[in-house]
Amino acid sequence: VQLQASGGGLEQPGGSLRLSCAASGIIFSNLNVMGWYRQAPGKQRELVAAITNLGHTNYPASVKGRFTISRDNAKNSLYLQMDNLKFEDTAVYYCNAVRWDSTSYWGQGTQVTVSS
Repeated sequence: VQLQASGGGLEQPGGSLRLSCAASGIIFSNLNVMGWYRQAPGKQRELVAAITNLGHTNYPASVKGRFTISRDNAKNSLYLQMDNLKFEDTAVYYCNAVRWDSTSYWGQGTQVTVSS
């Protein structure tokens, strides 16, 4: 199973970025929960957004209303639309998938830097 994240980059405060995560080697619909996590230097990895295979979403207060997670089972892809970016959103972002048997998979990180 491979998760390939992309879409990171440098953006100004108030700007937008869209992250993508392509899954291969697994039946996408078997992934019960998918999510995005981030890790800033010197900090623990934290959940940014999660979505179940039924489309239920969950966000922490720090990104709620600014970030939107979505998944396209037909394209085996997970997305994270990030709007109104803030300096504190700077981090390495990772996609994660949890299979029906609780096996967890991680993609490589993609750097998001918010700077003026």
